Amino acid sequence: MARISLIAPETAAPEVKEIYEKTLRGKPGNAQKALAHRPEMLKTFLSFYASVGRSLDRKLYELIYIRVSLINDCRYCTQHHVASSKRLALTPDDWTVLRTGDYARYSDKEEAALNYVEKLTRTSHDITDGDFAALKKHFSDPEIVDIHLLTGLANLTNRFTDPLGLELEFPEEKI
Repeated sequence: MARISLIAPETAAPEVKEIYEKTLRGKPGNAQKALAHRPEMLKTFLSFYASVGRSLDRKLYELIYIRVSLINDCRYCTQHHVASSKRLALTPDDWTVLRTGDYARYSDKEEAALNYVEKLTRTSHDITDGDFAALKKHFSDPEIVDIHLLTGLANLTNRFTDPLGLELEFPEEKI
C-alpha cells in the first residue's frame, strides 16, 4: 500500500491531467501518480527520463536498468523493466543471470557495461582508471555519459518507488 496518496486522473489538477493524457497516453503508473504531487517535477522528470540512455542500444538499456534495480532490490522498477525487456526478447534466463551477476552470456560490450554499472552502483568511490579503460574499449564518450546517467536514474527511481510503498499496476513476474 502506498505510503502517500496517489493522484488519480479524475482528481488531478488540469496541468497534471494534461501530462497524463498527452505524455502518458492516459495511462499514468503509480510512480507518475506519486510525482503528480509536484506537477513541475513530474513534467521535468518525464522529459529527463525519456532522454537518458538514448545513445545506448535498447537491450543494453534494459539490462542495465534491471541489473541496478536487482542490486538495489527494487521490486517496482525491476518488474517494470522486466516487462519492458520482454519486447526485446529478453527471457527469464536473462533475468536470472542478471540477478546472479554472471554476464558471460552477453557480448563483450554488454558484459563491460554490466560489470561497470555494478561497481558504479555498489561502490562508486572505488571506480579506477582500469575500470574506466575497460568501458572505453566499447563505448564513446556520449555513451559513457548515458551509462552513468542511466545508472543514476535507476538508483533514483529505486529510492523513490519501493520506499514509498508503490504497488505494481500488473501481476508480478517471477525471476
